[in-house]
Amino acid sequence: MDVNFEDLMCQVRACRLCEAQLPLEPRPIIQASPEARILIVGQAPGRKAHESGLPFDDASGDRLRQWLELSREQFYDPALVAILPMGFCYPGTGKSGDLPPRPECASAWRDKLMAELPNIHLTLLLGQYAQQYHFGADKRTLTERVSDWQTTWPDLVSLPHPSPRNNLWLRRNPWFETELLPALAVRIKQLIP
Repeated sequence: MDVNFEDLMCQVRACRLCEAQLPLEPRPIIQASPEARILIVGQAPGRKAHESGLPFDDASGDRLRQWLELSREQFYDPALVAILPMGFCYPGTGKSGDLPPRPECASAWRDKLMAELPNIHLTLLLGQYAQQYHFGADKRTLTERVSDWQTTWPDLVSLPHPSPRNNLWLRRNPWFETELLPALAVRIKQLIP
């Protein structure tokens, strides 16, 4: 890694832009390296990730690693997988789950970080916040975007969030596990043999 990238990562990890709006001490949780070939764009770290300092260090992460057919070691290797959520710190909990990601992270850091990730060949957009950011004015629902996965294949794939809260969505959309996930596993094996 070059010095500029390491400096940037230190700056991100020291970020306190939204400190007054967070329920806990800021703890930006990201994973990246200029060598990474896969980018995972999620919502924001959950409480368990905040406590451990590891992204997706919970049941959502277990399911995501299963979907991607990646071992824990592969998943947490920044030279293979970059993880840049829309918000880098735990945003707190609302009535139906975690609050939306704070907007300060994307505006302050996203372009700078993406400029340092030249080897990304596959971007996975998990959930509505990542998809809204990347698709902008596209008003399709999450289900419509995910079911239309071949439109942006093989470089960009929309996925539901792997949270256990989405079990009903998974039951209602069996094609996700029978069609999309097998194709995604093949694509990932092309990038991480």
